[in-house]
Amino acid sequence: MGVMDKPPRPSFLAALNRGLKGRCPACGDGKLFWRYLKVEPQCPVCGHDLAQYPADDGPAYFTILIVGHLVIAPLLLFPFIWQAPVALVLAVTLLPLAGATLILLPRIKGAFIGALYALGVKERDAAMHTADAAD
Repeated sequence: MGVMDKPPRPSFLAALNRGLKGRCPACGDGKLFWRYLKVEPQCPVCGHDLAQYPADDGPAYFTILIVGHLVIAPLLLFPFIWQAPVALVLAVTLLPLAGATLILLPRIKGAFIGALYALGVKERDAAMHTADAAD
């Protein structure tokens, strides 16, 4: 492969998996985040522009959906939730809820960016969906 050759575009699942692991969806080698949720402007390995993917509120919504189903829904099945003192229930439910949210959020954001990459959705495409563009 020459210096200017780009690697072949990965499949949707490969890009999703790379993002889930916190890696560049284009090459799979570079880090996606430089802080907890801050996306690298460019991949340090392949130079791909990572800041162009609009992962605004989508990852948070998916995280809430997943954590709600994994943590909260099963807890509602146990009678102690309804019979125990409120302080105990809050301690037992809030700690796993916060932990699961903090663990899942960067992974889901990475997978979301990987999906946007695979689908070819970029920040500049937002102009096509505004009311001004319809005029």
